[in-house]
Amino acid sequence: MLQPLTIVLLAGSAVLGLLAAHHLLRRRLVDDPLILVGAGLELALLVQLVVGLARSGAIADGAERATFIAYLFTVLLVVPASVVIAVKEKTQWAMAVVLGGALVVAILVARLQQVWSLNV
Repeated sequence: MLQPLTIVLLAGSAVLGLLAAHHLLRRRLVDDPLILVGAGLELALLVQLVVGLARSGAIADGAERATFIAYLFTVLLVVPASVVIAVKEKTQWAMAVVLGGALVVAILVARLQQVWSLNV
């Protein structure tokens, strides 16, 4: 994987998490900046999907390659799902869902990097 892309993804998930935490503490609901940060993170995750699929052949072990590809697709679902839940939920806890989603994205991206570095 590309190390700079991993750093961008981790930074993007941190920004989304901090914004969600700020909204949670201020008891605010979803607004445009939060959705824009989520959309930017999702675009970067799409870039990671393309790069990861293009380079997944470098992983020799078939089981590890399958795990890597599964993580690539799974991480794409987290941000949209958490934002949609936050839009539907009209309480302050909606931002806790987005904060949790940002944490899950960071963990999955770190795991993707770990699988990549151990097998290539």
